[in-house]
Amino acid sequence: MRVLLKSLVPVCVLAAAGCFISENAGPGHACSDDSECPDSYRCVTVSAGQGSCEVMYPPRPQESDGGTPDAGPVPTWCQDIRPVLAVSCVSSCHGADTSGSHNSSFRLDMYEASGGVLGARDMAPRIKARAVDQQTMPPADAGVPAPSEAQRELLTRWIAGGTPLCSDGGTP
Repeated sequence: MRVLLKSLVPVCVLAAAGCFISENAGPGHACSDDSECPDSYRCVTVSAGQGSCEVMYPPRPQESDGGTPDAGPVPTWCQDIRPVLAVSCVSSCHGADTSGSHNSSFRLDMYEASGGVLGARDMAPRIKARAVDQQTMPPADAGVPAPSEAQRELLTRWIAGGTPLCSDGGTP
């Protein structure tokens, strides 16, 4: 009987612990809208028709977090953001060459979606989460520099300001 009890104790402990382990979706969990993600997460588009739960620290994109009124004009894709992404994101991962990421569902060298491939404007919430808030992109072993504090501030202000294309309204 003691042998049976000793063998059942670990099973009971594991079963009880299982009751306390959350089944909530976490990072990378497939979703179609924010309601399918935990409170601190948002459903971010990762490819046409596919979303992923990603951590979103307050403030959320499109809310005003661009700094003080003297922060200057809202950065634009053409003049400010494209150069930052070109150095830190595009070279071999999220541009024409995707050998570093093997992910061709989006390109950060394009402003908006084209031919079913999402652009930087579409990926703005994810850019903010990964490059600004979490600072996990680019990965440390990618061989490219991470955005500086000033560049992360530009990205934050661009996203908070509505991801404008060019100050003259023209094309890139």
